[in-house]
Amino acid sequence: MNGLIIFVVNSILLGFGLAMDAFSVCIANGLNEADMKRSRKYKIAGVFGAFQAAMPMIGWICVRTIADLFTGFQKLIPWIALILLSYIGGKMILEALRSNKGGEDPDEDECITSDRQLFVQGVATSIDALSVGFTIAGYGLLRAVSSALIIGTVTLIICLLGLKIGQKAGKHLAGKASIVGGIILIGIGLEIFISHAI
Repeated sequence: MNGLIIFVVNSILLGFGLAMDAFSVCIANGLNEADMKRSRKYKIAGVFGAFQAAMPMIGWICVRTIADLFTGFQKLIPWIALILLSYIGGKMILEALRSNKGGEDPDEDECITSDRQLFVQGVATSIDALSVGFTIAGYGLLRAVSSALIIGTVTLIICLLGLKIGQKAGKHLAGKASIVGGIILIGIGLEIFISHAI
């Protein structure tokens, strides 16, 4: 019984640690879309939760099958996160500056929380969770899947909180919200890159 409790607590703590980047991105998304509907919130949080659950399992599979190739790929993780989040954040800032100069509002497809951008965010914030495959490599399939599901659930809850915080702040920041959100995304990309480089 104690072993099960330790396993669940460890998975929850792992989920909290891995969800922090997604939490910050959700704050940025909430800033950018202050009037977001509830269904949209669950979709965004669900995408982040799904990615955070999937990546440790992909890592687990890689460790058990192609460990040497996976170790080489790990070096690219901070670069991928930096490039993706800087691209999204930079685009968000440029669109905000254009609209502040009297340009047209960005199309829904170009919105930071469009399906395409959301997918990129999900990959960028969860790609470092691949390395969790090493942490759970000793687990059997059932335990690995259970751990991944706990991580995904924790991420979903934390992301819903991040969206709510972002929405409340976005209402106070008005036209500056997208710029702040873009800066946050670029900052997260830099943080991931620097933390892996040190």
